[in-house]
Amino acid sequence: MKRAYINGILLDGTQHMEPQAHKVLLCEDGTITALADEGTDLDGYEVIDLHGNYVMPGLINLHVHLAGNGKPSAKPRDNAALVRKILSNALTRAVAYRLVCSYAKLELLGGVTTIRTVGGIADFDTRCRDDAAAGKLLAPRILAANEGISVPGGHMAGSVAVAAHNNAEALAQLKKASGQKVDLVKLMITGGVLDATEKGTPGELKMPPEMVKAVCDEAHKLGYPVAAHTESPEGVKVALENGVDSIEHGAKMDEETVKLYKERGAFVCTTISPALPYALFDTAVSGASEKDQYNGKIVFDGVVESAKTALANGIPVGLGNDVGCPYITQYDFWRELCYFHKYCGVSNQFALYTATLRNAQLAGVGDITGSIEPGKSADFIVTKRNPLEDLRALQHLELVVCRGHVVKKPNPKRNKTVDELLDPYLE
Repeated sequence: MKRAYINGILLDGTQHMEPQAHKVLLCEDGTITALADEGTDLDGYEVIDLHGNYVMPGLINLHVHLAGNGKPSAKPRDNAALVRKILSNALTRAVAYRLVCSYAKLELLGGVTTIRTVGGIADFDTRCRDDAAAGKLLAPRILAANEGISVPGGHMAGSVAVAAHNNAEALAQLKKASGQKVDLVKLMITGGVLDATEKGTPGELKMPPEMVKAVCDEAHKLGYPVAAHTESPEGVKVALENGVDSIEHGAKMDEETVKLYKERGAFVCTTISPALPYALFDTAVSGASEKDQYNGKIVFDGVVESAKTALANGIPVGLGNDVGCPYITQYDFWRELCYFHKYCGVSNQFALYTATLRNAQLAGVGDITGSIEPGKSADFIVTKRNPLEDLRALQHLELVVCRGHVVKKPNPKRNKTVDELLDPYLE
């Protein structure tokens, strides 16, 4: 199938992108073949008129949990018990897998054409990846970790991560993940906001440094990058000292931490979205305890300061939104770009570049996607307004194209209550 997209204003995804008019975007069989000038012979092409709208690379979300939809709960959930129930029989497993695939589709309808999953149920993420690649379902390109590796009492242990009691069990889980043909490995090195037992202790170190090293060493031998949930300065240092490739979330850095990042060649995946409700919402709205709000503010400030310090020191920064956490929906990754601009002080241009080409490079797929140029996958989105002027233009899409598959007028079902609570923090 040959398609020509005409009358669009091009934003190519590069760091210094500027609007380019009078270009024709030519694609064939899911690949961009040329950026031609107006007036090019289009015989044999299906012509799609973009009517003066803006076309840019599809967004890339580096921190996704496909097992959740972001709907807040009035009372705490026992996620481990829920996962045990899901996996207890073939029927519930089948229903849960269909749900995971539906959440992946929502990512696509929200303009995300590549996702990187960092903790899921059983082998659902790699299955969804393969079914999407085979054209069996509508979903983004997926880089999948499946279940993460945690420890007893550790972050997400028993739900989207397996609790390893010792190095042998951690390495056995790595071997299992390798058999499922994952794309990366996820470690849960520290705790988080909701599993902190005391005020002032979010990001408490949970995983022994020797376990981190053992998994990283073996993962690297097998060719896998290692991402790690870390939400404290101590946790970040343990992760970097023992071989982790990407710090998920992050925490405030000192000079030693900056040096470790550079020596390791690691990057930080900034996730402002998940801590914002706990840090900034009124507790009457969020239902958070005083402890959770206090800890949420520590994590929120740490994530923002981590990104700022990284940018100031030439440490690579990627973006993810930890979708599946309360109030973080599968269709709303665009908000993370707005927060990155607002709280970290980057330009709209740099935020869009980070969420496209930079994220692709950091995820190891920069030669496949992330920018609009010949030879890359036909992954792009179309907006009426210019996101370089207002990133909120990304909320309403005219078109999503992923691996050449066209979705016109994508309209994901939105949670109005969640949207109304989050919208004021875009200002």
